[in-house]
Amino acid sequence: MKTIVWLREDLRLFDNPALHHAAQKGLILPVYIYPEGLGGASYWWLHHSLEKLAAKFESNKVNLILRTGKPEKVLRELVEQTGADKVVWNRVYSPQGIEQGAKVKDVLTNITTQSFNAQLLIEPTQILNKQGTAFKVFTPFWRHCQSVLNPSPLLAEPEMLGFEQTVKSELLDSWALLPTTPDWAGGLSTRWQAGEDAAQERWLKFLESTISRYKEGRDFPAQHNTSYLSPHLAFGEISPKQIWFDTKQAIANNEIDSDNGEKFLAEIGWREYSRYLLVHFPQVIDKPFNKRFDEFPWQDEPELLEAWQQGKTGYPIVDAGMRELWETGYMHNRVRMVVASFLTKHCLTHWREGADWFWDTLVDADIANNTASWQWASGCGADAAPYFRIFNPILQGEKFDKEGNYIKKWLPELSKLPKKYINKPWEADRITLELSNVTLGHNYPHPIVDHKQARELALNAYQAIKR
Repeated sequence: MKTIVWLREDLRLFDNPALHHAAQKGLILPVYIYPEGLGGASYWWLHHSLEKLAAKFESNKVNLILRTGKPEKVLRELVEQTGADKVVWNRVYSPQGIEQGAKVKDVLTNITTQSFNAQLLIEPTQILNKQGTAFKVFTPFWRHCQSVLNPSPLLAEPEMLGFEQTVKSELLDSWALLPTTPDWAGGLSTRWQAGEDAAQERWLKFLESTISRYKEGRDFPAQHNTSYLSPHLAFGEISPKQIWFDTKQAIANNEIDSDNGEKFLAEIGWREYSRYLLVHFPQVIDKPFNKRFDEFPWQDEPELLEAWQQGKTGYPIVDAGMRELWETGYMHNRVRMVVASFLTKHCLTHWREGADWFWDTLVDADIANNTASWQWASGCGADAAPYFRIFNPILQGEKFDKEGNYIKKWLPELSKLPKKYINKPWEADRITLELSNVTLGHNYPHPIVDHKQARELALNAYQAIKR
């Protein structure tokens, strides 16, 4: 049997159900189709991930085929060209991903098609509450998932044989995924290694040491207590099932304590939940889950949005996060919550503006996580932070970056400020600022909004839509 494997968000060989199924049946032809609409940082990652994946296939004497076009058209042409018997793929749970899969099935009516779950621990349609409807709150959703979870065994990297005939592939460089004029990806290259092997190495390092500090340490951005697996998961370079099984095994063997292990798995649960929401409530891609927010008086203040994007808000913890994002394509999760709260509640800027910026600049940009997290932060999502929960960026910095190490790393212009003022430089006296080489309004901005006034405006705006 000759099977075409349509690769999507599953750029790995280990525990790849569609690839494993195809390899067992006979000859395979792996195909990756250019994805429209990714952000710049994601395209950078994709280039390197495909490069690594193509090399892994090549070591098995299999060619990875790259094509551009609508998936249903590309795959139909390949079937006609090669005489393939079957087309398989792993499911993508976004509205666009679901639509693409349906179109491929509609077009390829003359041969067998089959899809698999390689992205989630459990199918979203299998999780319903006692009323037979979708969960709208994370905690009972995750509790129920854990009570019924029984993931299938992990699948070994398969032995593969490619199609006999030569199939033309586009050149990866012709896709121009890497930035050139200017090349803004230097910080990304320094920080990250894409690909399945890098994902496995990062995971094992985290599981063997860092996870033991996860529960208490994950909120402190200056420390390295998180997994940094998010971009690898976003591109499917590592299986969530492997993470689940490895963590459970480590807990059972007393290699890690259950508090840290289960806390980490709850974050995998949030990833499941974000996709679950897209399947059951696809409208949340563009619209608030909480319909009252259709009437929310978002403000159009381009100068506030630009200051936020550039890390020039005058609030150090916010600016440090935005500078880290621009330099590395990543931001610590605690800081993501702070900067999202600041944009939506201090600046009253629509959450879509923040989500669009993250989509373009994050190497781990993920439509499900991005949408769910921004709606959570702005108060309009499922199980969202209450409307009155407005992060104080000063207190957040003092609590989670007490010594100012994170701020000083990303805002070197403040590196000489005493820690008493590192989260509120405007309160420092003139002599302290001079000795610290800080000139407010010159090498570091004054706050673009006053925290107290912004908080009152946000509360008034939220109060208006409650009526």
